[in-house]
Amino acid sequence: MKKHLVFIALVTLFVTHSFAQNELPLLTSDGKIAMLTSLVDNDLQKTLESEINKNPLWKKLINQKKMSVGLVDLRDTNNVKFARLNGNNMMYAASLPKIAVLLAAMDAIDKKELIETADIRKDMRLMISKSNNAATTRMIDRVGYDKIESVMRSKKYKFYDENFGGGLWVGKRYGGGGNTNREPLKNLSHAATVTQVCRYYYLLANGKLVNQKRSKQMLDIMENTALHHKFVNTLDKIAPDARIFRKSGSWKNYHSDSVLVWGKDTNRRYILVALIEDSSGEQIIRDLIKPVEKVLRAN
Repeated sequence: MKKHLVFIALVTLFVTHSFAQNELPLLTSDGKIAMLTSLVDNDLQKTLESEINKNPLWKKLINQKKMSVGLVDLRDTNNVKFARLNGNNMMYAASLPKIAVLLAAMDAIDKKELIETADIRKDMRLMISKSNNAATTRMIDRVGYDKIESVMRSKKYKFYDENFGGGLWVGKRYGGGGNTNREPLKNLSHAATVTQVCRYYYLLANGKLVNQKRSKQMLDIMENTALHHKFVNTLDKIAPDARIFRKSGSWKNYHSDSVLVWGKDTNRRYILVALIEDSSGEQIIRDLIKPVEKVLRAN
């Protein structure tokens, strides 16, 4: 009888753990979180480079540092792989860095520096799902540039680091007016590198942005985007059942997108980030999904 009860308990534990590991954020111990840059996989890197270089325009933009791509393979969460092209090349990223405001706000809420209200929850959702500039500006004004910068530079995250090309930065309101706090390397107001954005999603997927509770809240905000362009335009067609968490941005010739794809099938689980300075950037981003999934299938 005791053996039977122990067997049932073990089966229950296994099923519960397996189910939990299919949900986001993952239940990952701090000791199992490696620096993403230490997970660069040579085969994935070579395959990604080869696939991107097949397209003459993409190859040209990569060589001119007007295109950056980051890919994280999450199909096996015990063997995460990373590849990037121009990974530390910081570019103007328009609305994509609004994810920095979201993290700073969640950090402030968790530390009781900002009181979470219905209006704040609504603005955070509008800021991410609809990329609403007015809502973002209200959030920036609530938390302040100093708070955003301190979180991005913190030892915990290091999402902005001059020693590695900069990274995520928001130093200007999304509506004009007011003071600015531009980043020091390139004097950009809204900046990103694909490596740092990939790290953001990697830590988020593992429940390590602020904590498990706040990571879950952030994932809820980032899921079910109201804007179905760029990566999502293609994913709607080829992976309609996959869970999609994303933030994109566009301004003039600058186009960016970032996505965490979490398919029911574990073979479609990855993070993809693209930053492009080109008039055809939106279409390039749409067209990236299929070659990237081809890269994953080859590894």
